[in-house]
Amino acid sequence: MKWLFRDGSAAVAAPTVRMPSVAHVLVREVAVPSFDEIYAAHFAFVWRILRTFGVADAALEDAAQDVFVVVHRRLPEFEGRAAVTTWLFAIARRVAGGYRRRRTTETLADEPAGTADTFAALSRAEATTTVLAILDTLDEDKRIVFALVELEQLSVPEVARLLDLNLNTAYSRLRLARQAFESAVKARLVRKAVP
Repeated sequence: MKWLFRDGSAAVAAPTVRMPSVAHVLVREVAVPSFDEIYAAHFAFVWRILRTFGVADAALEDAAQDVFVVVHRRLPEFEGRAAVTTWLFAIARRVAGGYRRRRTTETLADEPAGTADTFAALSRAEATTTVLAILDTLDEDKRIVFALVELEQLSVPEVARLLDLNLNTAYSRLRLARQAFESAVKARLVRKAVP
C-alpha cells in the first residue's frame, strides 16, 4: 500500500489480510484545469454571477476580465479542495462588490434624462441596493446558497453538488437565509413606514 503525503513524499506498507493490495492515496491529487479550460467552461457562469450581484451591464465585460485576471494570477495556488465554480463564485462576488461600490454614485448618470426614466432608474437602483445590502447581512454560507438558488435559479441539489454540501445542509441554509432575508425586508418596510 502506498500513501502520498502533502509534501509529495511517499510511504509504503505491505498489504495485510484486511488491507487490499491496491494502492490507496490519502491525499487525493486533483487535476487542476488550465486557465483556457476554466475560461471556456465558466465564462458565462462568471458573467451571470457578476450581473446577479449588481454589476452594471456596461461594466460586465471589464468585471469579467478582472475576475479572470485574478484566476490567472491565483491558479497556481488553487488546490482543488473546492469545485472550480465555488472558487470562481467567491472571486466574482468580491469583484462585483468593488464594482457595486464604485457604481453607487454613477447609477443615475447612466440612465436617460426623462422623468419617468429617472424614476424607474432610481427605483431599480434602490431595489438593487436594498437587496445587496440585505444579502451582505447574511453570513457567507447562507448568502451563497441563497444567491445561487434565488438569483442564479439553480436547484438545491445542483447547489449542494457545486458547493460540495450535504443536501440537507443546503436546504437548511436556504431556509435560514430566506427567513433572514424576509425578516430584513420587513424591518426595512417598518422603518420606512415610521415617520
